Amino acid sequence: MARGLFVAFEGIDGCGKSTQARRVALERGARFVFEPGDTVLGAHLRGWLLDATTPMSPTTESLMMLADRSHHVATVIEPTLAVGTHVVADRFYASTLAYQGYGRGVDLADLVAATDLAIGGCRPDVTVLIDIDVDTANERRTRNVDDRFESADDAFHDRVREGYLEMAALDHAHWFVVDGRATIGEVAAAIDGRLDALDW
Repeated sequence: MARGLFVAFEGIDGCGKSTQARRVALERGARFVFEPGDTVLGAHLRGWLLDATTPMSPTTESLMMLADRSHHVATVIEPTLAVGTHVVADRFYASTLAYQGYGRGVDLADLVAATDLAIGGCRPDVTVLIDIDVDTANERRTRNVDDRFESADDAFHDRVREGYLEMAALDHAHWFVVDGRATIGEVAAAIDGRLDALDW
């Protein structure tokens, strides 16, 4: 049985990735997953991770994210791919590198090593980055002051965005960058064109 395709959607908050990830999964008969919090264990971790009132060091934040991802891969993503079902993820390992590495300043080499331990060889066939600037993102969303990430300042989100763009520039074979300022239909068409090239 052929292994399923794995597509991850990434981008800063407000870029539209969740909308597109859900659309792709629905239209193409894939399993939609998200991080953090897509398992019973993950839901508990998500509550602590997003709660801005709970003090947490960047390293602790990183390790909690990776604990969620390790469990998610072992219990949901890998078993689904193994039976030939495609998986579409709203965030995956690049989020940790972008948010905790570029955004929080955790050493990238350490994060890569910890990620390798957490997920083994499970990597997306393609990562779709929906790129928008922070000003546009702010116009689209209302920040939740109780959310650890949404409540972060613009400088943090700028660093996260630049981290995503740097990762994409280093791996053109597995990353696809879409201009998130375009209309929803234009973004969808660009994404579908890239996925069609995977014979999906």
